[in-house]
Order: sequence, then structure tokens, then C-alpha cells
Amino acid sequence: MTHDSSSTAPKGTYALVSLGCPKNLVDSERMAGLLRLDGYQLVPEPEGADFVVINTCGFIADARQESCDAIRDMLQLKRRGKLRGVIVAGCLAERQREALLEQYPDIDQLLGVFAREEIAKAANRLLGGLDEQHTLFQPAPTHALPDNDRLRITPRHLAFLKIAEGCNRVCSFCAIPQMRGPYTTKPVEQVVAEAQELAADGVRELVLVAQDTTFYGLDLYGRPALARLLAELDQVEGLDWIRLMYLYPMHISDELIDVLAGARRILPYLDIPLQHVNDEVLRRMRRAVSRAETEQLLQRLRDRIDRLVLRTTMIAGFPGETDAQFQELLHFVRQQRFPRLGAFAFSPEPGTPAAELDGQVPARIGRRRRDLLLKTQQQIAFDWNAAQVGQRLDVMIDQKISEQPNAFVGRTWADAPEIDGVVYVTGDNLAPGHLVSCEIVATRAYDLIGVALEAAR
Repeated sequence: MTHDSSSTAPKGTYALVSLGCPKNLVDSERMAGLLRLDGYQLVPEPEGADFVVINTCGFIADARQESCDAIRDMLQLKRRGKLRGVIVAGCLAERQREALLEQYPDIDQLLGVFAREEIAKAANRLLGGLDEQHTLFQPAPTHALPDNDRLRITPRHLAFLKIAEGCNRVCSFCAIPQMRGPYTTKPVEQVVAEAQELAADGVRELVLVAQDTTFYGLDLYGRPALARLLAELDQVEGLDWIRLMYLYPMHISDELIDVLAGARRILPYLDIPLQHVNDEVLRRMRRAVSRAETEQLLQRLRDRIDRLVLRTTMIAGFPGETDAQFQELLHFVRQQRFPRLGAFAFSPEPGTPAAELDGQVPARIGRRRRDLLLKTQQQIAFDWNAAQVGQRLDVMIDQKISEQPNAFVGRTWADAPEIDGVVYVTGDNLAPGHLVSCEIVATRAYDLIGVALEAAR
């Protein structure tokens, strides 16, 4: 984790624990930026800091457990006198609110998702010993919050950029709208300005995120505006790669495909979470898309975008899913051969319609189906990797391998950070943030092994 070094004596020191998705990471970086502006210094370890900020995830049971574990660990440090205070923020705080304080009464300050702008106020109250208020919650904003002035904790050459907040979808299995409110588009000009700020700060790869990227613009402009946004971002000097995540299959128009196909900086990598393919399961999921529409979309994308790599996610064991419907999903995965695919076993989320549906599939069957999906996908991914051997591919260097001379870890255009595989690169005079042409010489499970062919750029 990077830390902030300030030339003047800091108002206080704090550590940051950021959990969950890249959208949460942007919130964490924004809070760190606001704390820096108020005179606080970020340090790499919580032990010995004045306080810790835990930005929690509340998406699914495993994520909530991880957040609770982090809270317990930090409160234990506080009880041992190694930490003065604990601030808990983000999605779990938003979802459980005062119930979280009842469970962990030692939490000093609790901030909901949209109270992130108040983080310095919460820190000031904590260090000032003001005990009259322990919670800060704000209604979902009518305009997208700004994400500039961030203190980034990603590598310098990589940044996530949130283009919208919230979600208007009504997927029956998802609790995100309860935590993050309705969809609010960040205006094109604001996104471009933030991208320019990030490029000036050394960012070469920009990863665009939202709960639903293709809905972008509908609430603000009355029509989808992702194509317009991407056309402008494609002109931002300093950026080399622009990567798109979380594209709901609706609203992928011919205009958008044209922009993707003709762009200089936008990678031919699309993350399109499909969740399932059987029409009855899709209807119960409230996905508002059919198998036929999905197949037509995938064909259009593959026909028109060179070197396209598709990533998707699937849910196994959704309520009512029969053996035949799961076999249909399995056959679809074998047929479509997505280079990148993640699979999850359905888990009922409290407060969502899917938790109340009839035909709940036993958890062990859901897990077995998920494992079968992943085993099927493994061979597809390995075959895709094998086809890269002998190819010459650009690789973005992310880090040096310690204690190994001239050894580095990077990614191709086909690999999103923290999600997909990596490339182990051997080469001279390389450093994180370099883009280098490599010959792929071997595979290692989901990863590739490459040799740099020329000087980095």
C-alpha cells in the first residue's frame, strides 16, 4: 500500500483497509484524498496509527464476513492500545446501519456509502473526543459524486474511474440498489476531466467501472451515452489502455460497437456479466434479456471487434434451476468458449426477491454445479492460453519480482487487474508502468510466460 508523506507535521495518522469491488476502491481513494486535504497522513500499517478507516463490502455473505473479520481485528488492536479509533464506512455500514453498531459497540464512527465526503469530519470528531454522534448517513445523491483529488493506492500506472453510481436494474438476486441507490450518471465532461487528471498523474491504463456501464447517460441525457463518452476518452493523451467492466447486455448498440471497433486506446476486452442463458431462469432473475438476444449480441461483437476477449460471470443453483436448465448453461459455456469466465453458486441475499422464491436449490447442489462450470471453463481458458504461445503481445508491466533479476509480472490486453491471469516477463531495463512487446513462450495454468523483445515504451 502506498502511503502519504507530507512535509509538515500531520494532524493525525491513519491506515486504510479497502474491501470489495473496484468501485469501493475509488471511494476509498476519494476518502484518503479528503483526509490528506484536511491534514491527515496515510501510513502503511494500522498498528501505531491514530485511527483506521475500513471501507466495507456488503454484497454477499462471504464479503460481509470478510468485512466483519476486519472490523474485529481492528477493534482488537484498539483494545490493546495499538490504535486510538476505528471508522467503519461503505456498503456494509450502509446496509446494516445501527445494527452494526449494536454488534460492534466499540466502533467510533460509522459512515454510509454517501457519507464518504464527511470522512474528515468523522476523523476530527474521533480525535477530538466528541462522542455525541457516532453515525453519518446521507441520502443517495441526485448527481454523481466527484472522484477527483484521490490519493491512489493502486500502482501509479493503473487507475479505476467510476463513471456512474447506483443501479436502476431490478435483478432479483442483487442487493446493490439497496446500498448504492438509483443510477446517477457522472457527466461526460466530469469523467473526461478526471481521466485527464489521472493521465497527468502517470496513469497509462484506465479501467472504467459502474454498477451498469451500458446504462450510462440514460438518466442524465435521456439516451445511452457510453459511445459518446468513449469517443472523448479515446482522445485523452497519456493513456494507452482503456478497459471496460460491468457492461450489462442491454444497450450495447451499433453506435457503441462502432466506437469500440475503431478506437485507438479502448481495449477489445469486454466484461459482460450474463448470469445465465436459460430463458426461464433469466426471467426469474429479472434480467430482461433472452438467450436468443444474448447469442445475437455475442455474434455481433465477435464479427465486428478484432481480437475481442469476452469475460462473463454465471450463477449456478439459482432458485428453480433444474438439472436440464443447468445442462443448457453448461452446453452454452462449452459452445461460446469465453476466454474469461467466473462462476458463483447462488446464495440468497436477505431482502432480495430471489431469497423468497420457491424452488430453492440446496447449497451443496449449487456448489457442485458451480464447480462443474469452473472445471469446464478451466480447459477453455487453458486452450486460449496455449493459442497465445508463439504470439507477440504487448504487456503492461505491473511489478518487479523481488530477488529475481530481470523478472517481472505484467498483463496483456486480455487480463483485467486482480481478476484475470498474468504474464511472467523476463527482460532488461523494465519497470512498473512500462508497456513492452513480448513473445509468449509458454503457459503456466491460467498465466503466460513471455520474453521482452524490445525496449519498453
